[in-house]
Amino acid sequence: MSKIYAVPITLRQANEVVKNFHRHNEPVNIAKFAIGAECEGNLVGVCIVGRPVSRILDDGYTVEVRRCCVFDNSPKGTCSFLYASSWRAWRAMGGRKIITYTLQSESGDSLRGAGWSVVHQTPKRNDVGWGNRENRQMQDVSREPKFRWEMV
Repeated sequence: MSKIYAVPITLRQANEVVKNFHRHNEPVNIAKFAIGAECEGNLVGVCIVGRPVSRILDDGYTVEVRRCCVFDNSPKGTCSFLYASSWRAWRAMGGRKIITYTLQSESGDSLRGAGWSVVHQTPKRNDVGWGNRENRQMQDVSREPKFRWEMV
């Protein structure tokens, strides 16, 4: 089994991967940082971390994994590696909590594998209030019920 390494990556590079390979989400406008996963000299996945979308959770010590995207041929465990790497990086910056969301139809195995826990379930959402922030675009997937995961 080949070793996976964390590599620095720009938001632009990470968004290019998301744009071309993510199953259901689009690139993000802003982020605090992005991490790449490299195996045998090739980029095999990316993770984009930013401020929480929910204003209530944005306390300055919490970030949200906004996108995690790996290639089909990436080694097993690449998603878990990226989630764990994001948590370690955020802790090193003084962060206290990291969160992310998955659709309730997704297994969440990669998050469980990285030690994250489900802390909340969101219901199916309507469009009310979604457009009250600049640059916020409603995606079809935004309406789906989700699980919120976190590491503290």
